[in-house]
Amino acid sequence: ELCSKNLLVMEYLSGKKLADSIEENLARILGGDVQMARRVLKAKQRTLFESKDISKQKKQGFLRELSEIVGEGNDNNSNLTITKALQLLYMTRDARKKLSLLLDATGHQIFADGLYNGDPHPGNILVLDCGRLGLIDYGQTRTLTKRDRLALASVVAALGKHHHHQQDHPDNTREISHAMQTLGFRSRGSDDDNMARFAALYFDSDAEGRKLGYPTPQKYLMHLNSVDPMVEVPDPAVFVARTSFLFRGLGALLQQQLRTSVHWRKHALLAIATDGEGRALYNLGLTPISVK
Repeated sequence: ELCSKNLLVMEYLSGKKLADSIEENLARILGGDVQMARRVLKAKQRTLFESKDISKQKKQGFLRELSEIVGEGNDNNSNLTITKALQLLYMTRDARKKLSLLLDATGHQIFADGLYNGDPHPGNILVLDCGRLGLIDYGQTRTLTKRDRLALASVVAALGKHHHHQQDHPDNTREISHAMQTLGFRSRGSDDDNMARFAALYFDSDAEGRKLGYPTPQKYLMHLNSVDPMVEVPDPAVFVARTSFLFRGLGALLQQQLRTSVHWRKHALLAIATDGEGRALYNLGLTPISVK
């Protein structure tokens, strides 16, 4: 109500950037050594860049890597103490909860509001003094029409269904491919299998590419284009896919293999059930359509 075409009113949020908060918490666990904390985070970023399969690592992998960096076997810097290990575990779990909340909020923005931040990297997320999260820098704000929201919701719902009810829906490749084409994707050969793989890479996870031996999403994308080149990518899908990649990268930094379609599925299903209007539709029995 305070804003107009000529006036923008913003609320000041007092807090620290998520990236700085993670670095400071890690430094505190490591005895206040900020440089050591930065080395640890750089090592994790390098692992992410190399796309090592974090889903196959043991639960102690992160602690083992920290031990190597701080000097495993050294009398002065021996293995991490149990106290530090518990502190690291708590820090990681807390960061994952924040990430889950961010995914939920973004899913609502995309599918319910049709207005979202297309650049949600850790520098654009604040941990407020009160403990809540604040979203800043909406310079890359993107809008979606009702038609685009519903088409995108069909893609995400189909992808999420594959993981949510894998036994009941062992193969919904054609459903995913059809939803992608409805959204506006076109490939040269109209290969359903390849189109479904594109969908997973853009809006879910690149885990399938790693299983096939492609170490980075870029190389997996090159492979998919070599099988059946994508000749048309709809503009509304670009920043949603970018947002998915950013969240998955943050998840990898926290040793978490994220599937964004699983987190966004409930928002996608709600958009479909309410025809993008935020109110329940009714079937012929005059009962609300369930969202499962």
